[in-house]
Amino acid sequence: MSKICLVQGGGRGLGLALVRRLLAADESSRVIATARDPKSHSALTELAQQHGERLQTCALDLADGASIAAAREQVGTLTSRLDLLITCGGILHEGEHMWPEKKLADVDPDNLARAFAVNAAGPILMIKHFHDLLIHGERAVIASLSARVGSISDNGYGGWYAYRASKAAQNQLTRTAAIELRRRSKQLVCVGLHPGTVDTGLSEPFQRNVPEKQLQTPDTAAQHLLEVIAKLTPEDSGQLFDWAGKVITP
Repeated sequence: MSKICLVQGGGRGLGLALVRRLLAADESSRVIATARDPKSHSALTELAQQHGERLQTCALDLADGASIAAAREQVGTLTSRLDLLITCGGILHEGEHMWPEKKLADVDPDNLARAFAVNAAGPILMIKHFHDLLIHGERAVIASLSARVGSISDNGYGGWYAYRASKAAQNQLTRTAAIELRRRSKQLVCVGLHPGTVDTGLSEPFQRNVPEKQLQTPDTAAQHLLEVIAKLTPEDSGQLFDWAGKVITP
């Protein structure tokens, strides 16, 4: 049976690389890629033209609950099941007004709210609205891209208040959802994934501090994440894994 995958944030960066990898991995698989405005992403449009009905696009704004609900309705007209749901969206900085905090004086309530809306609320709303498509008695995976800095026990440097806290909240929400979903489907795996440092717009301002060998291209990161996903079992549900498949403690 062909696999049907949905990639939120599939218009650019790591999300786009995941879409490419999923389409290339199995010629019978189908992918639904979402973006706030799919038509504005030329690479995604070209992929859709190349793969025809195997790649469908859908508008979805991760920071807008109504948009997520509307996207679920549209996806429901395309398929009655999913085998893989990957949520890629996240925010670390935005324009000149939002930047990772170095000290308490930098903490801003609006930036905190924005970080939680995208990094925590967005992924759990994706699970809320789409999980029913993954409960079909066969193996299925919900994977939300998170970050190692969301680990409270791993926090040895401080700073980055909004990003750390919102990612910690995301990890807790993923864990909580996994517990509930396990009661509904023993074959459904719900996890968080840390992709490492990927050469995208999110990490670009901070790449000078990253050792060259630790900076991954989107394609390499996508390959690693899909390898981790392929090995997941129901016993792994609720945990956070890094790109090498190692568990990250909360």
